[in-house]
Amino acid sequence: MAGKALSLLPPLLLAAAGLAGLLLLCVPTRDIREPPALKYGIVLDAGSSHTSMFIYKWPADKENDTGIVGQHSSCDAQGGGISSYADNPSGAGQSLVECLNQALRDVPKERHAGTPLYLGATAGMRLLNLTSPEASANVLAAVTQTLTQYPFDFRGARILSGQDEGVFGWVTANYLLENFIKYGWVGRWFRPRKGTLGAMDLGGASTQITFETTSPTEDPANEVQLRLYGQRYRVYTHSFLCYGRDQVLWRLLARALQTHGSHPCWPRGYSTHVMLWDVYESPCTAAQRPQAFNRSARVSLAGSSDPALCRSLVSQLFNSSSCHFSRCSFNGVFQPPVAGKFIAFSAFFYTMDFLRTVMGLPVATLQQLEAVVTLCNQTWSELQARAPDDQARLPDYCAGAMFVQQLLSRGYGFDERSFGGVTFQKKAGDTAVGWALGYMLNLTNLIPADPPGLRKGTDFSSWVVLLLLFAAMLLAAFALLLHQARSTKSASTI
Repeated sequence: MAGKALSLLPPLLLAAAGLAGLLLLCVPTRDIREPPALKYGIVLDAGSSHTSMFIYKWPADKENDTGIVGQHSSCDAQGGGISSYADNPSGAGQSLVECLNQALRDVPKERHAGTPLYLGATAGMRLLNLTSPEASANVLAAVTQTLTQYPFDFRGARILSGQDEGVFGWVTANYLLENFIKYGWVGRWFRPRKGTLGAMDLGGASTQITFETTSPTEDPANEVQLRLYGQRYRVYTHSFLCYGRDQVLWRLLARALQTHGSHPCWPRGYSTHVMLWDVYESPCTAAQRPQAFNRSARVSLAGSSDPALCRSLVSQLFNSSSCHFSRCSFNGVFQPPVAGKFIAFSAFFYTMDFLRTVMGLPVATLQQLEAVVTLCNQTWSELQARAPDDQARLPDYCAGAMFVQQLLSRGYGFDERSFGGVTFQKKAGDTAVGWALGYMLNLTNLIPADPPGLRKGTDFSSWVVLLLLFAAMLLAAFALLLHQARSTKSASTI
């Protein structure tokens, strides 16, 4: 029996070898000998708390295709966001040097001159521009001076609007997940039927919600019309300045100083000295700022681990008392009902990841998310035991988690059904989700307004020939097997 099995191998090996040879013939010789040439793009995401650099790459011969631009590498700049250098503008430029030097190494030297370089500043610089336009301009001038010293194709440093930040984050998420258009195995582009995802971004100084909607947009300021790959999208978007994680923490601290002798969101057993000017220097805490106070005064404040008081403190951030539209999210801002699936990233992801991995809490439903009270009941020693390497952020996880829970349910209006469609992600594949990729795709015109025509990895005629030859080889292999079987039978009969 083993001899029969061995005698059947030659025809099968012959068929496999022939098929492999045909596949190799269908691949251009250039693709075998050398990898395709790549193009690169660099975006500096100058956020309120820090600056991140993202380097993207894509095949040079597929400039306007989709699903091909991916993240090559990234770098987090040391120090605070560029807005924190208002009193030292040159420091803002210097803070970028380490990452820019990394870009010199990560992008091939022969590609430096043709690599576009962008810097986009977000809510931290929007706040600085509100309080001191001159300081804002000086910071941008300083980073521009640094960026122009590098051999890349620098195309400007600018402050993004909240609407830009929201829409580009939405574009990034749906581009990476191939929700706009997808390349089929037969060499044709097609539009997936699954629709687009909504996007929610929680930064340091602002938060954005963006989603496609068929409901009438009663406030034109919240509607953006996009044309991507021949398809029109009507998108609702809004950015809430002062509702980023860091600014929310300052606002809660300001309220705690005014109304409580302790901080209900901080863990019991934790205390620190707070400099009043640090609390009240932001325009986001202007409403709580005393008319007169000692700018250099430091006060001591302790935590009390009180979930009920913490929830009450957080809920005061959302004003639902007035709405001049048919419906609002909060603070009188129009919002249609949330619809479809959503992806939540940035601090949304980090907050939920802490609840899941460090606290071991299930957070798949809104009811389960109520278990944030478990976190807020923890003492300082209990938290330190759970996460000894995260001391700097530990005191604020309760407040951050309580804010996320209230923002999603009380603010945006997610219920149990709609919350089931929210996923919390940091990346899609190997690429970070955020506004940076969408920003670069837009400025470099890598997403065409019109649909791509017929695109083929291999010519259709080549596929036909390949399939016909493969079928012929299968028939030949079958005939050989049949002949071999008959010969074996005849030999055994003799």
